[in-house]
Amino acid sequence: MNGSVLISGASIAGPALAYWLGRHGFKPTVVELAPALRGGGQAVDFRGETHLTVLERMGLTPDLRRIETGGSPMRFVDERGRTLLHLPAEFAGGEIEVLRGDLARVLYEHSRPHAEYIFGDSITRLTETLSGVRVDFQQGVSRDFDLVIGADGLHSNVRRLAFGPEADYVSHLGYYAATWPLPNDLGLGKGSVGYNAPGRLASVGADHRDPAQAGAFVVFAAPELSYDRNDPEQQKRLIDKAFAGLGWEVPRLLASLRQAPDLYFDSISRADVDTWSTGRVCLVGDAACGATIGGMGTGTAVVAAYVLAGELARAQGDYRAAFTQYEGRLRKYAQGCQAGGDRTGRFLAPGTATGIRLRNTLLSRPLFLNRMLKLGEKISSTVDLPDYPFDTSRVMR
Repeated sequence: MNGSVLISGASIAGPALAYWLGRHGFKPTVVELAPALRGGGQAVDFRGETHLTVLERMGLTPDLRRIETGGSPMRFVDERGRTLLHLPAEFAGGEIEVLRGDLARVLYEHSRPHAEYIFGDSITRLTETLSGVRVDFQQGVSRDFDLVIGADGLHSNVRRLAFGPEADYVSHLGYYAATWPLPNDLGLGKGSVGYNAPGRLASVGADHRDPAQAGAFVVFAAPELSYDRNDPEQQKRLIDKAFAGLGWEVPRLLASLRQAPDLYFDSISRADVDTWSTGRVCLVGDAACGATIGGMGTGTAVVAAYVLAGELARAQGDYRAAFTQYEGRLRKYAQGCQAGGDRTGRFLAPGTATGIRLRNTLLSRPLFLNRMLKLGEKISSTVDLPDYPFDTSRVMR
């Protein structure tokens, strides 16, 4: 008999897993610290046969096609605004590109008939028992589940509670990235425009929905910094210091940062977990094998959710066998996708003027650009996807 599964995280991997677990007759519950679904966010993409096959099997493709951005071309300019490099929409946008918040909403809507959602709460303790896991919550209520899954990202709370401190599993890759909203005073059209100095990228792009609004995106090289992840004012000072004195439109972007109501700021990092499960607790998505940017994390998370749910259903209660099969099928694939994140900082913000010129020269060549596009599609499609049939009589209504 398929049992109860608690999933931590309601972004991408969590709702995708809840959808498939519900279809296989499990009773998934998703807990999310935020008070509601998170909107907005950067564009995310799917590329290659494996990603698209899972989307088709979930029935998501029509919904995503209706809200796709059409891709985001990227233009790099010099201090006077003259174009140095133009990258087409498909370079960053894959075959389907949507805003992260829109994708989360679609996954939530598709999974909601099969799952319980709890917003505004978080797990504080996990205690494995003979028959399950006793879970204590921030709001003070304890519940028992058969299994617990950490789908809560690179800074996973479940991984910290069940496996150990974040420092044991997350490696800093030498860069930081930030985004924030601002008015589109530059009259930008589709796509983004960016300016490089050694070790730094400052860019801005029009909002996909509201042309009067825009979003800034910056990347800068730095050793691992000590800062409060809950203090946006401190993070703003770090950005201001990193980009002080640069030309182009950087002063305008920094001025908007000081007034920005929302800020995303994080290191570009990579998660490496020796084994993705311990006892009745398992990790999926970025919590297991993620990279902040450039690691195809969104597509990998959706694929991993499909495989984990399918293996749990196939194992008929033997969760240890299911976790072993899930990791055996996906570890090499996920690590191959994740490796792109190691290069993201150096690609977006090369450390030297020579490095910037070399990147621009190479990517201006159509043959080199096409090779990179095909490589991304190949990496994202290097895993065999089993067909996991489900018994419709056991699906929750």
